Amino acid sequence: MGGALDPAVATGRNLVRGALADLGPGSRVVVGVSGGADSLALAAVTAFVADRAAYDLSAVIVDHQLQAGSAQVAARAAEQVAGLGVRAEVVEVEVGTAGGPEASARRARYEALRRPGADAILLAHTLDDQAETVLLGLGRGSGPRSIAGMSPVDGSLRRPFLALRRSTTEQICRAYGLEWWTDPHNADPAYRRARLRREALPLLEEVLGGGVAEALARTAGQLASDNACLDELAAAVATPLDVATLAALHPALRSRVLRRGALEAGAEASDLAATHLAELDRLVTDWRGQQRIELPGGVACVRKGDSLSYVRTPVGG
Repeated sequence: MGGALDPAVATGRNLVRGALADLGPGSRVVVGVSGGADSLALAAVTAFVADRAAYDLSAVIVDHQLQAGSAQVAARAAEQVAGLGVRAEVVEVEVGTAGGPEASARRARYEALRRPGADAILLAHTLDDQAETVLLGLGRGSGPRSIAGMSPVDGSLRRPFLALRRSTTEQICRAYGLEWWTDPHNADPAYRRARLRREALPLLEEVLGGGVAEALARTAGQLASDNACLDELAAAVATPLDVATLAALHPALRSRVLRRGALEAGAEASDLAATHLAELDRLVTDWRGQQRIELPGGVACVRKGDSLSYVRTPVGG
C-alpha cells in the first residue's frame, strides 16, 4: 500500500492499537476472519499494529460449512491474510441447532476462536452490527443488559471496530487491495438480522433523518456503563442470600444481586430470563410459601426462613 495513508486505514489502526494497549511484546493475539470486509480489514490493520508492537499474531478462518463453496471462501480468505504476513489457519466447525442457526453458528465460531494461550481474540463487529444488536434486544424486550449490545471487551474477546461503520471497513479493504466475500445469508429474509439490516434500519434512517445507527450505538454504550455500575454495587452486597438485606435494596439492584447469585450457582446465563428473575424476586418480596424456583442449568433457588440457598435440581424434577 503506497502513497498517502488512507484516513480509514489510520482510524482502523488507531482503534486496534487502543484495544491492545495493555498488552506487551510477545503477547499472543488471534484475529477471527470470515472473508467478509469487516474481518479482512481488521486483519489488515492488526497486522500493521502487531508488527510494530511485536505481538505474536495469527488468524483463524472459521468455515461453518453451511453453504456450498464455503471451503473455497475460507481458502481465499486464508490466502489474503497470509499475504498480509499473518499466519492463517482454517478451522472447520459443526453448527448445531440449539437456539437457532445464528446462535448455534456463533457458539461454534467462538469455540474455534478460543485458542489456548491467546491473550486477546479480536472480533470484527462494527457500529452497524451494534445497532442491529440493540434493535434485536429492543424487539425481544430483553432488558438493559441485552440493549447494551456487545461489549468492547468481554474476557479475552475484544471488538476494536464497534465505533467503525461497515462502509469504512470496505474502504480499508480497498486501500489494501483486498477482495472481500459477501455472505448471501446477509440478504436472506429468513434471518431476522438480515431484514433489520436491509429493511428496518434504512427505513428508520429515512424516517428519523439519519444518524440512527450511531444513536443506537451510543445508547448501547450508555447502558453498558450503567450496567457496569449496578454490577459493581451488586458484587459489593455482603450478604446476598439474606432476605432482609435483599428486601432493603432498590429493585434494580436487587435484581442484579439475584442474577449474580443464580449465575454463581450454575444457572445458564443465556437462558436466564426476566421471568426467572421476577420469580426469584417474589421469594424475597412476596413469599407465600413457595418451595423453590427452578432455573435453567439444573439449579433451583429455595427460601428457608430468612435466607435463600441454591440447590441442584434432582433428575426428573
